[in-house]
Amino acid sequence: MKIYLDNCCYNRPFDDQSQIKIHLEAQAKLYVQAKIKEGIYELAWSYILDYENVKNPYEEKRLAIAPWKSIASTYVAKETEDILIFAETLASKGIKTYDALHISCAVAADCEYYLITDKKLLNTPIPEIKIVSPIAFVNEMEE
Repeated sequence: MKIYLDNCCYNRPFDDQSQIKIHLEAQAKLYVQAKIKEGIYELAWSYILDYENVKNPYEEKRLAIAPWKSIASTYVAKETEDILIFAETLASKGIKTYDALHISCAVAADCEYYLITDKKLLNTPIPEIKIVSPIAFVNEMEE
């Protein structure tokens, strides 16, 4: 099963862990990454993850996130017309540009799941891919 982690998931362990929801999401994300390393799940990466990570002003975060590109089994290296058209469709539904590009790349990579911590996106139905939080993903996979 192939999954795509949004940039916010990669950054979650660096957020304020005193908030229980953030702490649980971080732990679930770390668990998912361990399963990726074990070969249980396949990871997809994209040029938009590269772009956002390079723009991250915190070197510690950039250096911790960057190696996941080489762990990914699929890399969406550039924009295609299909990616841009689908991203524009998502943007017309009120989804922010970067989020729309991430989702479009995940769909282009044939991912089954898109993991994100953004509450608004978690409540936005997108038939082409299942959008879940890291916690929901772990719960669903452990059933």
